[in-house]
Amino acid sequence: MAISAADVSKLRKTTGAGMMDCKNALAEADGDFDKAIDIIRKKGQAIANKRADREATEGVVLSSVSADGKKGALMVLNCETDFVAKNESFIALAESILNLALNSDAKSVDDVKELQLNGVAVKDVITEQIGVIGEKLDMPYYDVVNAETVVAYIHPGNKLATLVGLNQAGVDVQIGRDVAMQVAAMNPVSVDRDSVPQEVIDKELEIAKDLTRQEGKPEDMVEKIAMGRLSKFFKESTLLDQVFVKDGKISIREHLQKTDKGLTVTEFKRYSLSN
Repeated sequence: MAISAADVSKLRKTTGAGMMDCKNALAEADGDFDKAIDIIRKKGQAIANKRADREATEGVVLSSVSADGKKGALMVLNCETDFVAKNESFIALAESILNLALNSDAKSVDDVKELQLNGVAVKDVITEQIGVIGEKLDMPYYDVVNAETVVAYIHPGNKLATLVGLNQAGVDVQIGRDVAMQVAAMNPVSVDRDSVPQEVIDKELEIAKDLTRQEGKPEDMVEKIAMGRLSKFFKESTLLDQVFVKDGKISIREHLQKTDKGLTVTEFKRYSLSN
């Protein structure tokens, strides 16, 4: 049967598939629009199966905040090549999934994949796009932050993004952005020393003791020197104790307290494709 240009255009708009793929799918489906969509999705699944063992290490890392500023979400959508990662359609797909997730109760990657995007489960949308793009796509990470004020930061290039939660509402935008950029630049391990996981502390202390012994220090001094090195680790690696990158004379804690003595960070999230 004859396939109209209008039908091909409609299918392209619905699926994002190429013109010839849409035309062929409609022909195979004898003009049945829903069957044509299924054909394109099955093609995506077939390509996904073929590329399952490929590595998808490129992609985009995006973060966003709800209209009321009290919830933020951070999501990663991977692909195989930087060429696809920079494609406007791929970025738009990631943004649409993130916005959908942000406005839902989703708390995990699995939750997001079950959400409906234009009437189709996100997991099926991703599979469909594998057929369109011809690369393996994957969503390895999704997380949220809830706080009185949440600030999002996306580093230019979409390879690194952060979220920061603050304990007070109405915080100046630049103050929050300063902290979100600090998290991006300095990659802290936790908010403060009290929130550092015990296994991290134990590992750092063990490394400090080994290094002290290698330097030939007396055994009765090892513990004291190691504890000093642990304190240095806390100062360099916990967000509130880190030196503020925009003012090397104060810490992030002091930077926040210049605005309000009670202002502090409740939690943060950071994801980078390079680590």
